[in-house]
Amino acid sequence: MHSLHPMVLSWPARAEAERSDGVRNLKEPFVSSSEFGFGHYPLRENFPLYSIMSDCEGLPMDDSASAASSMEVTDRIASLEQRVQMQEDEIQLLKSALADVVRRLNVSEEQQAMLNRKGPTKEAAARRDSPSSDISVGKPARPMIAALPLRPTVNNGTVLPKKGGTLPSPSSSKKDNSSPATKSLSRLPRFLLRPPYSTVKRTSSSEQVGPNNRKDSGVDSKSNRTRAGSTGSNSSGKKATENKQREPVFSADEGYVKMYLKGRPITMYMPKDLVDTYCLEAKADLPPKKLKLDWVYGYRGRDCRSNLYLLPTGETVYFIASVVVLYNVDEQLQRHYTGHTDDIKCLAVHPDKITIATGQVAGTSSDGKLLAPHVRVWDSVSLNTLHILGTGFFDRALVCLSFSKSNGGSWLCVVDDSNDHILSVWDWQREERLAEVKCSNESVFVADFHPTDANVIVTCGKSHLYFWSLEKGSLVKKQGLFEKQEKPKFVLCVTFSENGDAITGDSSGNILVWGKGSNRISLAIQGAHEASVFALCMLRNGTLVSGGKDRKLISWDENYQKIQTVEVPELYGPIRTVAEGRGETVLIGTTKNYVLQGSLDGEFIPITQGHTDELWGLTVHPLKHQFLTCGHDKHVCLWDSASHQPIWTKTLEDAAQSAGFHPSGATVAIGTQTGRWLVLDTESKDLVTVHTDGNEQLSVMRFSPDGHFLAIGSHDNYIYIYAVAENGKKYSRVGKCSGHSSFITHLDWSVDSQYLVSNSGDYEILYWIPSVCKQVVSVETTRDIEWATFTCTLGFHVFGLWPDGSDGTDINAVCSSNAKRLLVTGDDFGKVHLFSFPCCQSRAPSHIYGGHSSHVTNVNFLQEDSHLISTGGKDMSVMQWRVL
Repeated sequence: MHSLHPMVLSWPARAEAERSDGVRNLKEPFVSSSEFGFGHYPLRENFPLYSIMSDCEGLPMDDSASAASSMEVTDRIASLEQRVQMQEDEIQLLKSALADVVRRLNVSEEQQAMLNRKGPTKEAAARRDSPSSDISVGKPARPMIAALPLRPTVNNGTVLPKKGGTLPSPSSSKKDNSSPATKSLSRLPRFLLRPPYSTVKRTSSSEQVGPNNRKDSGVDSKSNRTRAGSTGSNSSGKKATENKQREPVFSADEGYVKMYLKGRPITMYMPKDLVDTYCLEAKADLPPKKLKLDWVYGYRGRDCRSNLYLLPTGETVYFIASVVVLYNVDEQLQRHYTGHTDDIKCLAVHPDKITIATGQVAGTSSDGKLLAPHVRVWDSVSLNTLHILGTGFFDRALVCLSFSKSNGGSWLCVVDDSNDHILSVWDWQREERLAEVKCSNESVFVADFHPTDANVIVTCGKSHLYFWSLEKGSLVKKQGLFEKQEKPKFVLCVTFSENGDAITGDSSGNILVWGKGSNRISLAIQGAHEASVFALCMLRNGTLVSGGKDRKLISWDENYQKIQTVEVPELYGPIRTVAEGRGETVLIGTTKNYVLQGSLDGEFIPITQGHTDELWGLTVHPLKHQFLTCGHDKHVCLWDSASHQPIWTKTLEDAAQSAGFHPSGATVAIGTQTGRWLVLDTESKDLVTVHTDGNEQLSVMRFSPDGHFLAIGSHDNYIYIYAVAENGKKYSRVGKCSGHSSFITHLDWSVDSQYLVSNSGDYEILYWIPSVCKQVVSVETTRDIEWATFTCTLGFHVFGLWPDGSDGTDINAVCSSNAKRLLVTGDDFGKVHLFSFPCCQSRAPSHIYGGHSSHVTNVNFLQEDSHLISTGGKDMSVMQWRVL
């Protein structure tokens, strides 16, 4: 028997040969793909579902067990039994995965057959062209093989772990949107795609299947759009009208609910005392509380211009995400206009100083339909929307807005972000378009009416400066002539003098004056700034103020002689826009998203600041009204939620991804995208310690309730455990928990700090004893554990938050209130949802709130549950909500 290759024997004969030849390594499948002409093809490496069997580091397992081993006979038998059990579980899981693969193939083949019979349609073509469209569209085909029922287990299909075989996960993407089965389909050997013998999935008589077509609530379900720039979010096709998500199943005998995400079963065991009274069909109630937007932190100055003004009410108006903020600095009060559904890109104030126009980008609804960009004209006193312009006319986004000045502000000029950057003039009160014309195929930065002639508009941008005249419903263009003056690459800003001259600032650092009614230069201030002139503002007293990339704010008299120069500190960044404030004050918006206030002869102080890159990290102080944010801009900021001001900021060497306070509040741990993590002193922001675990991003930093342990969830699929001493000042590594086959997404500790539960990118729920880095596989042990927090998106107490059609990646963050009465989520559609807790009825209703224009990356209740904090990813905003 020893001389024969095991694959030439039948299965029983092979097994007998292996028994006579010692213990075979059962960690590899019995079938070798080499006999099918594929060479060496280890399934663990190429079939993610097969790799789910895993282990905590340190599980005793002798890989070299053989007849010659020094182990005692009983030990060898025990080891063999353990491996046989592992093999059985792997076979079960492989069968389930195989069934899923075959089901997908059948659905795809039937759909293709239907398309061939009917011929191509626009909808079908769109689905084929869309990389995000679901495979299962339309009526499901009859599968060739039904999924084999798996033994109920605590970790969704695995009972005993195994070492190694973990899948590397991408560190550059926010999350993995494809299912493990889908990702592996193209790499499967042919023999795995052959249909095995037919099997039938049986549902026990004690299992209850949830109701069909359960509605969310009376409130709008899941947003109506997908934001531009939302990483990992793709709602197109997620809610196919004909392809409903499988209903959850309740087993009264075993005491679990099984739900499905992207066709994958997720088994969640409930506490014993709930089994007898639980009913899957029962309807959950809306939460007794609601949210009201209380404060918005941040400002969009990085890529927007002319978006900062002072109103007669004393409020400074600007925007971030899809919210317009009206901020009274003296009274420390904010009001918010929330009529927009996506990123706001431009803002204009009417001559009456009350009416405001704002323009937004195009979006995509959750069913894949395009939502057109448009202009909203609204009242800044009542915050009521007066008019909506251009729905269906504008393309991509709106980049410039301006009200006319000399005719009472009756007209509004708009430039969109289409290829031709269409300039249009509107009678906004009648919602009528008066004229339109192709402005430029290059970027347009400014469009502004002349202050004394409503028929003249000036536009500028890349390689152009145009003077437009509105004549009999047409816009006639005159190009600005630079003549002897070297033509700049960009004309960046425009304002007007008291006598009607146009004044421009450009990328060469020059300020040019153009005579009224002329397209020729009458005066040039060469080298006014050392770099690009980003902003120009004419004050009421006739003083011209210019701001540049060189961070200098320069004032000029009526004869364009320099009066004074003030340099803004490097911390605040280059000056993007300048506006006249109250009295002699000036407002400045910077490219690093600061709003500064000061005078031309004094110091400027920040009144608003925000992050400048994608924002993910959020943690709340356990004892004070404070919270901390950190993001890919490498900035860490501790905020006071009462004064709405930053307490301190610190710059790191690496992009930050996650954060967690020690229970004492004395220290805070920050996880980065490089595997490095550090601990800061909360009071002094001094560095306490630095460690490195792996080289991928650390997505979760979570201290145990007693403060004696720190659990770190990494994108390398491991959970690193550290022992903590001296009030969060001293750390020693305990080990790492290995068992997940995908990146760690969420962690929660038990109330007694003895257990840990984790979620991963492939929808696993695993339980651990962190003090010894061992996985807990006993359902009876885990089902009645009392958890200190509920931030995991998967679990019995929270599964009702998943709406119909979710693919498992829609919800980024979950948090229960400290009193365990409310549950909040942040999703990929820019929405914050408020549920009742526990949320253990399928598709529970929720109150839904907009404001973010990107994926909501994190949510957290403040210490006393009086407020809630949410963070936006690409919109870089932090929003504070009052719980009412």
